[in-house]
Amino acid sequence: MVSDVNDEIVKLDDTDVRILKIINDDVRISYRQISRDLGISVGTVHNRIDKMVKTGVISKFAPILRHDKLGFTLTSIVGVKVKGGKLENWENKTAFNKNVVAIYDVTGEYDAFLIAKFRDTSELDHFIKEMLKEPGIERTYTQTVLNVVKEDMGSANIL
Repeated sequence: MVSDVNDEIVKLDDTDVRILKIINDDVRISYRQISRDLGISVGTVHNRIDKMVKTGVISKFAPILRHDKLGFTLTSIVGVKVKGGKLENWENKTAFNKNVVAIYDVTGEYDAFLIAKFRDTSELDHFIKEMLKEPGIERTYTQTVLNVVKEDMGSANIL
């Protein structure tokens, strides 16, 4: 389960949003360049980013990987039905699998959906068969992505 440093909603002003847009486009940009672009002091940029880190608005600075460039050309969405009381244990274990990029608790027929990347269908097949061997898993429902229309795990449309 993803938890925040603080569960309170953080209010961002226009300067915060502009800073976030800039670092979302290029996390390696210097504070000095951001200050030039926005016409504010380097200290202000530093303080604003530090505040957003401390409040949990920014959880980490990381590159956005192109999985296809690393050979992971197959994306699958897998619904998982888990026996009562076993969901959290299964999620904690599965979250560390190298193929899994996201796990969501959901409502409806399945307990969770996961997004995973694979090199090919045999790797997907092995992943599903191994998952079905686990005692808490009742069933899975797998869909293969044919075309990625939008995949933006950064800012989405909130900025």
